[in-house]
Amino acid sequence: MLFYMLLFLGIVSLWWHWRARDRTKVTNLTGKYIFITGCDTGFGNMAAKVFDKKGFRVFASCLTETGAKELKAVTSKQLQTVLLDVRDSDSVKKVAAWVKAEVQSEGLWGLVNNAGIMGPSAPTDWLDIEHFREPIEVNLIGLINVTINMLPLIKKAKGRIVNVSSVGGRLAFSGGGYFPSKFGVEGFNDSLRRDMKAFGVKVCCIQPGLFKTPLSNPGKIMKEKEVIWNNLPPDIKKQYGEEYFQKDAAKKQKLSKICLNKDISPVVQCMEHALTSLHPHAHYVVGQDAKLFWNLLSRMPAVIQDFLLLWNRVELAVSHAK
Repeated sequence: MLFYMLLFLGIVSLWWHWRARDRTKVTNLTGKYIFITGCDTGFGNMAAKVFDKKGFRVFASCLTETGAKELKAVTSKQLQTVLLDVRDSDSVKKVAAWVKAEVQSEGLWGLVNNAGIMGPSAPTDWLDIEHFREPIEVNLIGLINVTINMLPLIKKAKGRIVNVSSVGGRLAFSGGGYFPSKFGVEGFNDSLRRDMKAFGVKVCCIQPGLFKTPLSNPGKIMKEKEVIWNNLPPDIKKQYGEEYFQKDAAKKQKLSKICLNKDISPVVQCMEHALTSLHPHAHYVVGQDAKLFWNLLSRMPAVIQDFLLLWNRVELAVSHAK
């Protein structure tokens, strides 16, 4: 009996120590510079507002002038917006040079790589290479390019890099370029984390589940899918069946209602912890769907993953499976 009591007390002690360690913050962060991509809407937009209120000097990159103008209207004079398309290498270099001139010898404390797009989500045999190219260019190549150009400034400050990936970087449950791009982000993040450890730079990865943002708007995704469906060759439509699209849309809508997280603030809270904690996590899994299903499923054998993911798919009109 005594052994079990001691074991219990030991576990509680370790848990309490971990919680206390997790809450320890870096001091003197007020006025530090951070750069956030993709601030027009969603996670990046909220993050820019939150970190501005907390006293950081925020550089918020937006894709559109409208997004930059609207963000600037609701934030302090300290926050600066800049237009940036992460696919444009020349633009990335110019923005990095501008940030360098602003931060000077202090360096850049935080880089939050948030910019991303979903791209078409459909069976692979519906798609061509261009459907894959754009998500990979934005979500992976753009993220790497921004990081490489900002890295000297991060190293100077011994700061933080926060890469927004997805549970889709651990488990691919649909065709298209989004999932390959996020798997790539995971690989880049892990190698970067190890490379930067010697320089005192901490690298973190945030893996959100399905959140209600413009990026994951179910209506927009289904409209893009419908355009692709309408342009498919007759033989492929015949293989899937004329009713496939409607049945698939109904199933996706039902799944979205079950999994969708409406409050996006937990993602921003993870960004904040990654930027301010003395001991940030290597990975942050965010969202009830991610924690209770997707993350667990990603660790299971492939046969279980395939069974559960295919169970929710519409049966094809012509099946060639043996």
